[in-house]
Amino acid sequence: MPLAEAGGAILAHSVKVPDGRLRKGLVLTEAHLAALAEAGLDEVIAARLDPGDMDENAAAAHLAAALVPDPGAARLRLTDPFTGRVNLIAETAGVAVLDTAALHAVNRVHPMITIATVPPFQQMRAGGMVATIKVISYAVPGAEVARAAAAGANALRVAPPVHASAGLVITQIEGGPTSDKGARAIADRLAALGMDLAETVTVPHRAAPLAEALPRLRGDIALILTGSATSDIDDVAPSAVRRSGGNVERFGMPVDPGNLLFLGRLGARPVIGLPGCARSPALNGADWVLSRVACGIEVTGADIAAMGVGGLLKEIPTRPQPRAGRAAPDKG
Repeated sequence: MPLAEAGGAILAHSVKVPDGRLRKGLVLTEAHLAALAEAGLDEVIAARLDPGDMDENAAAAHLAAALVPDPGAARLRLTDPFTGRVNLIAETAGVAVLDTAALHAVNRVHPMITIATVPPFQQMRAGGMVATIKVISYAVPGAEVARAAAAGANALRVAPPVHASAGLVITQIEGGPTSDKGARAIADRLAALGMDLAETVTVPHRAAPLAEALPRLRGDIALILTGSATSDIDDVAPSAVRRSGGNVERFGMPVDPGNLLFLGRLGARPVIGLPGCARSPALNGADWVLSRVACGIEVTGADIAAMGVGGLLKEIPTRPQPRAGRAAPDKG
């Protein structure tokens, strides 16, 4: 459009002027038009809003306010809108809780109105980005923004830990190696959730001493790390949970690494039987279960079964592809 008609329009592309550069997306003022004229231009590529349009920043802010109407309660911080973007930042460690159906509905309203998030139940640290809202074009119809806001109302939050500590029982095979590597890795996992490792107890790898140790273990959550891989639901650790008066709700999960996890309860206290891979700081299926349990989110057998899609976390040298022709069983 001619410079004479460009006042109040949105500059579509950055333009170099004698005193610097006018960035794309700014609303052209008389001073901007004078600078463009001084640069030898008599026209400019710009956008002008249609009636009922909402500019990118107002649209992003409006959608963010609908998705997170109470940031304090949601444990989220909303950044100021800039270039059509608002980021949603975790204010605490915890787990991202998303209404996925609502968020899909938001992204179906208009291709210029978008929200991208971390996966559901992703473990978050304070300061981590949970989601980003981006309005792609300089403006979008206000009616579409209203539709998106209604579709995504109250769709995101961070669930903080509700448990302050966990206790760890390690079983020791007679004559087997001793190491505190596993305890250190688990303590680090708990610390990432703002929790303490209340105590670590080592017992022989037999059901009776383990059953005796569990009720006395300090901590809101009981964790078990066995000296030998748990082969089935009647192995030492699951048997010890039942022997101590608890129950095992699920043994095994379709996540690799992490297959050999089991989940149970001893009275009101959750019990997690950790797979051997929990001795490593690398992500494994136990992290997915521990973070949810720590944040008070119920984990059922059906929930664990659903973790299989996306549950192939990594390929490691001891599990080569194809996973065939190995003499030893794959336990871990």
